[in-house]
Amino acid sequence: MVVLPKKGHRSADEKARESTSEFMHLRHQHSAVESAINALEQHGLDICPDHGITGFKRYVAMAVLARNIHRLGAVLMTQQAEQRCIYRKAA
Repeated sequence: MVVLPKKGHRSADEKARESTSEFMHLRHQHSAVESAINALEQHGLDICPDHGITGFKRYVAMAVLARNIHRLGAVLMTQQAEQRCIYRKAA
């Protein structure tokens, strides 16, 4: 199913299809995928210097790993900041 809305003039059928809850849900998921792709590009997945499908798969795996490590670090930093705040209130 195409989840991007049609540009320009739309027929009544197209307007009805684009206003369904399923279409809206899929469109929001598409935005999340675009966001994830952008995050991967920021963490190394921009231009693949490796050759062949094996090199490309390795390159993508490393970019996903780098993004996950970055995200885990952000979560840990948030948890530590919350713990420091709790300790300060208790003292």
